[in-house]
Amino acid sequence: MLKYVYEFSEGNKDLKDLLGGKGANLAEMTNLGLPVPPGFTITTEACRAYLEGGAMPEGLAGQVEDKLKALEAAMGKGLGQPDDPLLVSVRSGAKFSMPGMMETVLNIGLNDASVRGLAAQSGDERFAWDSYRRLVQMFGKTVLDIDGDLFEEAIEERKRAKGAAADLDLDAEDFRALVEDFKAIVRRASGRDFPADPREQMELAVRAVFDSWNAPRAALYRRRERIPADLGTAVNVCAMVFGNLGMDSGTGVAFTRDPATGRQGVYGDYLQNAQGEDVVAGIRNTVPLADLERIDAASHAELMDIMRTLEEHYRDLCDIEFTIERGKLWMLQTRVGKRTAAAAFRIADQLLAQGMITPDEAILRVNGDQLAQLMFPRFDEGAPRDRLGRGMNASPGAAVGRAVFDSAAAVKRARAGEPVVLCRRETNPDDLEGMLAAEGILTSRGGKTSHAAVVARGMGTTCVCGAEELDIDVRNRRMTAPGGRVVEEGDEISIDGSTGEVFLGRVPVVDSPVVRYFDGTLDAESDEADDLVRAVHRVMGRADADRRLGVRANADTPDDAARARRMGAQGIGLCRTEHMFLGERRPLVERLVLAEGDDERTAALEALLPLQRTDFTGILEAMDGLPVTIRLLDPPLHEFLPDLTELSVRVALAEERGERDEEDVRLLQAVRRLHEQNPMMGLRGVRLGLVVPGLFTMQVRAIAQAAAERLRAGGAPRPEVMIPLVGTVQELEIIREEALGAVREVAEEYGVELEFPIGTMIELPRAALTAGQIAESAEFFSFGTNDLTQTVWGFSRDDVEASFFSAYLEKGVFGASPFETIDTEGVGRLVRTAVEEGRAARPGLKLGVCGEHGGDPASVHFFDRVGLDYVSCSPFRVPVARLEAGRAAAEDA
Repeated sequence: MLKYVYEFSEGNKDLKDLLGGKGANLAEMTNLGLPVPPGFTITTEACRAYLEGGAMPEGLAGQVEDKLKALEAAMGKGLGQPDDPLLVSVRSGAKFSMPGMMETVLNIGLNDASVRGLAAQSGDERFAWDSYRRLVQMFGKTVLDIDGDLFEEAIEERKRAKGAAADLDLDAEDFRALVEDFKAIVRRASGRDFPADPREQMELAVRAVFDSWNAPRAALYRRRERIPADLGTAVNVCAMVFGNLGMDSGTGVAFTRDPATGRQGVYGDYLQNAQGEDVVAGIRNTVPLADLERIDAASHAELMDIMRTLEEHYRDLCDIEFTIERGKLWMLQTRVGKRTAAAAFRIADQLLAQGMITPDEAILRVNGDQLAQLMFPRFDEGAPRDRLGRGMNASPGAAVGRAVFDSAAAVKRARAGEPVVLCRRETNPDDLEGMLAAEGILTSRGGKTSHAAVVARGMGTTCVCGAEELDIDVRNRRMTAPGGRVVEEGDEISIDGSTGEVFLGRVPVVDSPVVRYFDGTLDAESDEADDLVRAVHRVMGRADADRRLGVRANADTPDDAARARRMGAQGIGLCRTEHMFLGERRPLVERLVLAEGDDERTAALEALLPLQRTDFTGILEAMDGLPVTIRLLDPPLHEFLPDLTELSVRVALAEERGERDEEDVRLLQAVRRLHEQNPMMGLRGVRLGLVVPGLFTMQVRAIAQAAAERLRAGGAPRPEVMIPLVGTVQELEIIREEALGAVREVAEEYGVELEFPIGTMIELPRAALTAGQIAESAEFFSFGTNDLTQTVWGFSRDDVEASFFSAYLEKGVFGASPFETIDTEGVGRLVRTAVEEGRAARPGLKLGVCGEHGGDPASVHFFDRVGLDYVSCSPFRVPVARLEAGRAAAEDA
């Protein structure tokens, strides 16, 4: 029979797939001899079996009973026994951290009899009844799916009746009454009584944790973080220890380094006389962890020793949850902590300098998404600003948007294209959709370890927490600042996640220092550069030294090319010539379309030739010495002409007035002739070059002339001609011969040697499947993964992303949009086939990719694995691609 349950002493940190992150790390701490309450873990395999079969797997109940009996024996107590009850927590624990997304139930084992035993054993009747009301409240909300506001309203009503300002002002009798109130809420809302049997409580709690894996907020978080949906969660059953036994008890969260900045030191929050979720929920404001030394010096010293042990053992920033029960320290959880992008780079650099990790490990501790976050703009320090208040700098960045006060408003406004800042007293897991939609998050309660802070850091969203001086009134949709100033919903505010400041109105933003570093205006070794820029510089140096994959840029102008070069591009992988035919040149294209004979067509092409030559000269100069892949005209010609409907109306109105314009009439005839129902599948790319004589020849001639002029000027031009939309080698052969002829003529004309490669885009399935034949006439392939994805899936990118992609993502059809991250099973299989067959036919075949996937981190790793020579992406994504190419090499090291 499959083993579904493991005691903490039976596992270790490497069993995250089986025991989940929380269970594996509890096991690891147990093995290290740290003070962990005893318990056991129900595996992810049990969860998957339950979710697939709709019932607990055979044998699980017996294994849980065996481990529970062992736990009772170790503690010398029985679960829920009347005189001295054992209480347990039931907590989720997936392989990947999903803070607040799944369920937890504390104090299982309490009922009307055992609560009295707990009061007698602890000597604290208030504590016992407080623990009982917490169980009924959590059980009702988590297991029975009762609206949590019903319980909160009952607490507030009890406090109002007594004139109490906080929960701490309530006494044992108040909590005894709340237990009865809560049980009545359970009965009314669920149609059943709160279960008194401790084993039934535990069984239902385990089911609830399993079910929470598929809860909407958990599914949404997984999609956002690209966590596979089929992993399931483990369940950890642990003997309860109590931080709410008085002022000599408490609970806290600690980090071995600052998760917001990466600065070395000890950071965290502590809350006296509190239990479990009170700290991360942000419903009570905490004290800094440093205050624990004054409150309980012995526990503080022990905690510092344990934190050093864990950081040295895990060789990384550790996130720790702990409880102190009447002076006794207990470790409830540790994990490698979530951190901001800035912290990730600083910590990787620090640990490498301290000899705790290798250079390859340092590269793997950061990623391209984090680097992209560091390139976001920040507030202009010299701009005027109107400060409303200040909180904790929980997650850095500069966020500007309209103030909204609930998740639904955030989602609605964001979908309408309006930037928003979500303002809440504190967030909870139900706010996730609004947090995802918002540019920034602002709370008046909670600290750096609150739900808002932890989730925002994981998402890379700007966040300010614990801005106590701001009164956030969710019900009336307003926020009041000191001095009585009021921010209504829809008013614009700015929040600075690096300083914790909140401003009224829009504060201008400027380039970040990291962008200035990549753009060459900030020297990493200068006094102006900070430690973050230097950390990025060192990590990027290692990534560039390691990577096998080249990185080029998609650039169509000399300015774009120059910026790409400063960003570290090793050439241009895609120069789109269609962008050069717009604006003032449109009339020349119209002349080409309207040409009725060879002479008119030749005249139009000759007028375009010098303009194209100038375009290419500037780009080749900006990229002197580096390869520049120039794609010949790709879109259908009608895209450069007036809209069919608008032109038809114009001609009709002119004829009604008796003002017939013959040029417009001819143009309308041409537009109608060229009009296609599905132009992306029609007369474009190489097909256009074949049916419009001289078009591609003119472009190749302009490229050759630009290269010749650069050679005469002492430059080192390296143009490459790319023929788009090839589906058969015969198309390529015809255009290739024409191109070679044009190059030879220009070489003779200028008296220079000209020789540059001619290749093709692989953007049709047929091209990928016949790559061996095509490679006989192509000196390079560049995969156009945008079109390849459209043709493989049968998707029109311009239409489907707005129509049904959101539904596909919500239903799990996609883990990510195939236009953002390459579909390795379908599109990727064609790429792999083309690579293998192309190189078999031509061993020296150069291979690259120039679709949007060239700058996507996950896709870069795939392209490295299949053996491409380079990726090409937009200039601002070049640093991201460089880093990910280095990480791909480090993974293989």
